[in-house]
Amino acid sequence: MLVAGWRGLRRWASAGLVGMLSAAVTLTACSGGASSEIHYVVDGPLVTYNTNTVVGAASAGAQAFARTLLGFGYHGPDGQVVADRDFGTVSVVSGAPLVLDYQIADNAVYSDGKPVTCDDLVLTWAAQSGRFPGFDAATQAGYVDIANIECIPGQKKARVSFVPDRGIVDYTQLFAATSIMPSHVIADQLNVDVTAALLSRNGPVVDRIAKLWNTTWDLKPGMDLKAVPSSGPYKIERILDGGAVVLVANDRWWGPKPITKRITVWPQAADIQDRVNNRSVDVVDVASGSSGTLATPDNYERSESPSDGIEQLIFAPQGPLAAATARRALALCTPRDAIAHDAGVPIANSRLQPASEDAVAASEGVAEAGPFGKADPAAARAALGGAPLTVRIGYQRPNARLAVTVGVITKSCAPAGITVTDVNPDASGPQALEEGKIDALLASTGGATGSGSTGSSAMDAYALHSGNGNNLSGYSNPQVDGAISALAVSADPAERVRLVTEAAPILWADMPTLPLYRQQRTLLLSKKMVAVSRNPTRWGAGWNMDRWASIE
Repeated sequence: MLVAGWRGLRRWASAGLVGMLSAAVTLTACSGGASSEIHYVVDGPLVTYNTNTVVGAASAGAQAFARTLLGFGYHGPDGQVVADRDFGTVSVVSGAPLVLDYQIADNAVYSDGKPVTCDDLVLTWAAQSGRFPGFDAATQAGYVDIANIECIPGQKKARVSFVPDRGIVDYTQLFAATSIMPSHVIADQLNVDVTAALLSRNGPVVDRIAKLWNTTWDLKPGMDLKAVPSSGPYKIERILDGGAVVLVANDRWWGPKPITKRITVWPQAADIQDRVNNRSVDVVDVASGSSGTLATPDNYERSESPSDGIEQLIFAPQGPLAAATARRALALCTPRDAIAHDAGVPIANSRLQPASEDAVAASEGVAEAGPFGKADPAAARAALGGAPLTVRIGYQRPNARLAVTVGVITKSCAPAGITVTDVNPDASGPQALEEGKIDALLASTGGATGSGSTGSSAMDAYALHSGNGNNLSGYSNPQVDGAISALAVSADPAERVRLVTEAAPILWADMPTLPLYRQQRTLLLSKKMVAVSRNPTRWGAGWNMDRWASIE
């Protein structure tokens, strides 16, 4: 308990330090000499404004839009959730059952002039509750346990009541930055009362709402930007050819003004080193090794840190790896020790505690993982009875480290009669796995190119829960579902150890995924940059981009 308490104290202290640093930056910027534009490189594509869909959660959208779509909290430099009182407040009405009151700031308004209301919370809940199958939500974690939302349409207050005995420990993860989408955009397009349709479960109308929630915020050059209003310090000004997004100060933002007026967010590309060398980028926040060696010029500084996401092989529910025997065979010939060594970190065995570095995660499945530590082609061949197997592995490109990883697996598995091919369909992400274009996706938590983590192990574990959108392997096991569900409401360390220990043998036997190592992060900054810090979650360094400054 003392360790946990100290961790919490350290996290809040670092959040306070960031606040003081931000104030100092504001004074510096006001005195002149701050650049009016910053260029920021992120892990993957920026395909949608809605980072809550399966594809959106696996993209770099959270890194880009953490300060355009606000919520009641944001993820700070240690992955902790920090209350965002500019947006609103959360009050605990009751602990058993858990009942929360959400109060949106009176002056909270979108960049198009429409107010932020409880209708937006209703849409957020409905889309991720699992009760309406039309929504392509990445996760139901936490939202599935909400029994009811009381919302008078157009008002700024909502009461959220949870199912009895489902007091979610990490409830601050809900309705946080990038999770709340503007419901009025859908209401205006359909000319319907979105809240009334959802709360009354009007099936045909809900289906139309879901279809727009899934697609209306897809980002394309030349799109009507009225569909992407902002509730934060920045708003989208333009979408460039090649997928970059230009953010500018939101003149309707009611909180502290952003220090830098314009930030262009660039998806990772093969030219990062050239752009660093010619000083045309200011912040690079990517998975370590994904851009190769990425030399650091004298006018830049670099830091490496662990993310909360686990780099892993996620196996398709159909095709040659549909049978657990085939998945286990591939795992047996995969040299996890060599792959982790190349990344400069230990092997990761954790599936249900991915965002944790405590004793629970360290002990998860150690015995069961033993046979899968080093490559054993003979055991792999025996598992298949000598039958050949061909496996297509995909990953989001460009990524030098993952290219090497596939090469290592290919060489190691050949003696087992397993032919591994490195394939590059149009989009090697969750969609490629779902469509059967690849047999295994090499990615981080939820299929992400970046960290992919929420910062909460209990929430991340839902990637293996039946019916969850980012359960890309389509895995379903009642005992594992029960353990994941129980982890979400348990704060007792002993109980968490028991749940994880009981589920680990099942997961290593069924092998829906193969964890490799904790993804490491590289943060490369121009030495002119101030107030940029790491972040182990999927929101990355962009969590406080409105405080960034480049001092000329």
